[in-house]
Amino acid sequence: MKHWPLIVFSALILASCQKDNDSAPDPPLPEKTELNVAYGADAAQKMDVYLPAGRSTNTKVMIMIHGGGWTQGDKSEFTAYVDTLKRRLPGYAIFNINYRLATGSVNFFPTQENDVKAALDFIYSKRNEYSISDKYVLLGASAGGHLSLLQAYKYTSPVKIKAVVDFFGPTELVNMYNNPPNPLIPLLLLQVTGGNPSTHAALYQQSSPLNFVTSQSPPTIILHGGVDIVVAPSQSVLLRNQLQALGVVHQYVFYPTENHGWTGTNLADSFDKIQAFITANVN
Repeated sequence: MKHWPLIVFSALILASCQKDNDSAPDPPLPEKTELNVAYGADAAQKMDVYLPAGRSTNTKVMIMIHGGGWTQGDKSEFTAYVDTLKRRLPGYAIFNINYRLATGSVNFFPTQENDVKAALDFIYSKRNEYSISDKYVLLGASAGGHLSLLQAYKYTSPVKIKAVVDFFGPTELVNMYNNPPNPLIPLLLLQVTGGNPSTHAALYQQSSPLNFVTSQSPPTIILHGGVDIVVAPSQSVLLRNQLQALGVVHQYVFYPTENHGWTGTNLADSFDKIQAFITANVN
């Protein structure tokens, strides 16, 4: 019994140390990259995941969608810009996605639209594991711009998109078919829809982002070249006018001498404007 006070004292010290250990904050999460993560059963349904160091449930999300006329292209085309976005928007989690391509008689619209939706559903389902927020920004070029706009305007589930970055994406497919910048565009639309605006009117309507713009649509920055021979600049003008008419926050960036994509000084300027737009509009 004479050792009882010592035993009690030791137990109190041990409990105190245990309490201090329990209350110690978790160390910051390290940066993590996962390539070719499957979000669906098809081999094309893959994404690259870039999670920043120190992320938390407040970490914002950037989702990148490549172009290629819905029939070709790969997420690797955007890999070079991942580091650019990391520098300009530090702390963002970045997801660079692939989707099934329309080839021959398979994967007609809305396959690509559905894949983007599935990818977002997957990211949302992993939000606790990834330690990210529900603040999503979409960025796409050409066909990827179209798919970004369609997701941003048409869906509010699993999250309402906070902002969208559109590099020269098609916005109204009937107009694109009837007023092509080159004679191959109607053939491309036939290939990805399985018909023309007369035979597949509902599909053209449902696949056109312009038809889903409302006053509640997310802030949108549009970038287009003045001599684009793939997607006519008028496609972006139609969207700009609709956003303006409905009072949606937007910015239209026009490069008069650029074609379907650009590099150098104008590309740096594009990212300057994108960085400023997202910083101002995604809180």
